[in-house]
Order: sequence, then structure tokens, then C-alpha cells
Amino acid sequence: MIMAEQNFNLVLSGVPYSVKVSPFDFNEEKRFLVSYNGGDEHVFTYDSSVGRLTAIDDESSTMPDDLEQAIAEKLQGGRYN
Repeated sequence: MIMAEQNFNLVLSGVPYSVKVSPFDFNEEKRFLVSYNGGDEHVFTYDSSVGRLTAIDDESSTMPDDLEQAIAEKLQGGRYN
């Protein structure tokens, strides 16, 4: 998993995203502050009900589902190209 601030780019359905990720610890659990295209930060943490990292903050519903899943896959897989 990511241990320092990272930036990476994604293109999903022809839409480019510039993603910034900063890890932090919360109650002995690794979480991530994630923002894309210079917007608001979202908190990602592992959700056992879906079996992957997911956004849990109040504004997470505004994030496109495919973007949330792609970010989670990159974080869990350690791929930050």
C-alpha cells in the first residue's frame, strides 16, 4: 500500500483525472485522503462488506463509481503510474 503522498493520472471513459493521495493512520487503521482534479478530499478506508477500499466521507456520493473503484484498485495494488 501507499505510504507517502502520491499523484497519478487516470483516464476513464475518455475523462482524464489527476489524483492526489495522502495516507494517514486512524485508530491503528491505514486510511487515505484522496482528491481528484483539484477538488475536495475524500476519505478512503477498507470496507469488508465490499472487499476493497472505498470512500466513506459525506461527499463520497459525488464521486463517479468507476473512478472510486479505479482509485481503490490502484491503492490496494500499489500501482501509481
